[in-house]
Amino acid sequence: MVEGFGIAKNPKDVAFYSSLLFTSSALGQALTIMYWGRLSDRIGRRPILFIGLTGNLVSFLIFGLSKSFWVALAARSLNGLLSGNVVIIKSILAEISDDTNRARMMAFLPLMWNVGSIAGAAVGGIFADPAYQYPGLFGDIQFFQDYPYFLPCAISCSVTFFSLIMAVFKLKETLVRKNKGKPRQAQTQTPSASSSARSSSTAIADENTLLLAAGEDQEAQVFQNPKQRSLRELMTPTVARVMGTNILICLAMSVGDQIYPIFAATSTDDGGLGFEARSIGFSLSIATIAVFYVQLFVYPRLERKYGALFCYQRGQMLMIIPYIALPFLSILSAHLEKSVTDPRFAMIALLPDKWDRYTIAEYAALWIMLVSLLLLLTVAKILAATSINILTVNIAPSQSDLGSMNGAQQMAMTVTRIIGPLITGTVWTWSIKHSLPFPFNSHCVWTVAAALALTSYYSSRNISQSVNTFAAGKDDGNDEPADSDS
Repeated sequence: MVEGFGIAKNPKDVAFYSSLLFTSSALGQALTIMYWGRLSDRIGRRPILFIGLTGNLVSFLIFGLSKSFWVALAARSLNGLLSGNVVIIKSILAEISDDTNRARMMAFLPLMWNVGSIAGAAVGGIFADPAYQYPGLFGDIQFFQDYPYFLPCAISCSVTFFSLIMAVFKLKETLVRKNKGKPRQAQTQTPSASSSARSSSTAIADENTLLLAAGEDQEAQVFQNPKQRSLRELMTPTVARVMGTNILICLAMSVGDQIYPIFAATSTDDGGLGFEARSIGFSLSIATIAVFYVQLFVYPRLERKYGALFCYQRGQMLMIIPYIALPFLSILSAHLEKSVTDPRFAMIALLPDKWDRYTIAEYAALWIMLVSLLLLLTVAKILAATSINILTVNIAPSQSDLGSMNGAQQMAMTVTRIIGPLITGTVWTWSIKHSLPFPFNSHCVWTVAAALALTSYYSSRNISQSVNTFAAGKDDGNDEPADSDS
């Protein structure tokens, strides 16, 4: 897409401008995410969710209709500024779950993220520029010639519109607070009657909470939070350690997520795989095989048996392997490309079923190793991302602070999404422009991602096991947050 805008004067500069598009959304989100989280603690989760979904819908349409780099950049920035729904979903899941099902409920968030990321990349690769890719279907439609990237954006818009309609008509408010004020009509009651009324009110609040968790059509009452803790009050030593490792591992994942499509599309002469858009989308979509099973069945069992902290650390360790191994596949891809483009193999290249056995073996080996590493990376990201969501919810001192705590965690993640693309684009462009030895060649950015994951793992070993317990479930008052290390 960046190449089509014509802003990159050199093909090797495409990565830099691509990183600016990624960064603009993250920067907008970093500026507003804490505001959306704290606002949701006061007015409820539903209004903020509606704003976020509407913002996504509008920004996707503008992005698909953009014909210049700067319009696309503005659309991405708008998307980030209105992305309050990211932090709200985490609070909603925490509020409708309990200790018996929280791990499974929280597993849905990264599950949807992984499915959306993989499906989104696949949709982008398969449906981008349909007039060129599928001339028989779209070649005569002038609209798709003028706006080659509208079709994948339109597909995204349809999904977002469906989500918005479902939220408006089906989602009930989950921010339920006990009304500590005495009802006006109860002022003349006897002490015993007043006590009975308070017990009844508490029971009704608890019943509504359970009904919300079960998805019944019960309207929840939203009350103003009498006291919100500041971020400084929430930032205990344990919280600081969890947030610190969260920044490191999210930065590693951000670098890895940004570099793979660039690496796969880069020519083998510059250390990439030399894939076309369709092959990149296909390679990413294969990873969905592992997502559903690991996210919904394997992870909840591991979390119940070993705890979220154990899963978090194992995800960090596993992530290092594909980050180190993936760039070596460029060697095999370069050899295979040379084989099938050699004039002597021209007929073989046109007729894959007549490849000689060595070429078939190389082709199979490339894809087997690529898919295996991408599956391993997906599993590692599931373990790490799901666990950090659970740990963040667990260290919130009360339900009143869930929005603020999730907002702080999302802001930390968003900062990494700003820094990650900049690191990726800058380091990758620099490394392929200079003929430097390993690991400062095309392996350099992958080595940076692996080093960040390794540092995060060693830092997480200082986190107390108390983070495996849901602190907000013990007390929903506004007492001072207790630090497990104090």
